[in-house]
Amino acid sequence: MIKGKTKTGFKYELSEERLDNYELLECLAEMEEDPMVMPKVLFLLLGKEQVKKLKDHIRTEDGMVPAMQMGEELQDIMLNNPKVKNS
Repeated sequence: MIKGKTKTGFKYELSEERLDNYELLECLAEMEEDPMVMPKVLFLLLGKEQVKKLKDHIRTEDGMVPAMQMGEELQDIMLNNPKVKNS
């Protein structure tokens, strides 16, 4: 199990199985051309419960989940945790 925390303080856990998923790799490659794939990447990487927690973590006072911030959180998880980056 890989544990980490984003710059904003969101704590996450990733199983080795989630990182060793070919469909995740496909979605990450596709995301460069189509940013609309980001929700699928998040669900493949974090799972339903952690995605819900992440959305609640970044939710604004008026109840919105900023798309740009969600992208920044994903980038933080993928690039700033050496165990995830090297997987």
